[in-house]
Amino acid sequence: MGVTLGLLPKKALLNDANHHLINFYKWVRRGLNIDIPLVYDRNIYLTHRARFNQLIREGRADTAEAAALFYYLNRTGYNGLCRFNASGEFNVPFGKYKTVNYQTDFTAYKQTFCGWVFTSGDFSKMEFDSDSFVYADPPYDVEFTHYSPGGFSWADQVRLVEFLEPHRGPVIISNQLTDRIYDLYKKFGYSVRTLSAPRRISCNGNRQDALEVLAFKNIEP
Repeated sequence: MGVTLGLLPKKALLNDANHHLINFYKWVRRGLNIDIPLVYDRNIYLTHRARFNQLIREGRADTAEAAALFYYLNRTGYNGLCRFNASGEFNVPFGKYKTVNYQTDFTAYKQTFCGWVFTSGDFSKMEFDSDSFVYADPPYDVEFTHYSPGGFSWADQVRLVEFLEPHRGPVIISNQLTDRIYDLYKKFGYSVRTLSAPRRISCNGNRQDALEVLAFKNIEP
């Protein structure tokens, strides 16, 4: 999403394996106003988490209430984690921050999102034009892979690159730098650049910069 907001195209197709995130974006496009208590408090956090998981169990995870709760939990949970257990329920503990800034009115994004399509599912189901610019940001190639129910395995990392292989438009893939990720992208003909970037999430509290990789194909780095 950060790349798309930076480029601000009139039309875009955004897909994410986490359907709760996509539900939030869909409600933002409709002019989401959050009216649940947004307070940095452990008891409120646990109450909101329990309610969010109740909505998941009841099959109501696509509601505006679920979108608002997901936003709060994502802002307030431990170290920015978004993690689900085997039952598909959110299980991130309360975060430790000095302060948390919350936004309640997202109507400013409504016009921006009006030409964008949001989908949630396996990337292999996506269809785009042969000359489309594709930016892929898979979950990091690390031990923590439960960003969405089902996780994202090494086989999925390989499958993503294989899926993009026939595409003749520009492609950029970002990931955390590991030896096998570097070798995978090079094997499929990508130009690979490495950089140091702030760690976006952490399961152990480590906020030191991480080495990341940007892989380019059919486009000059």
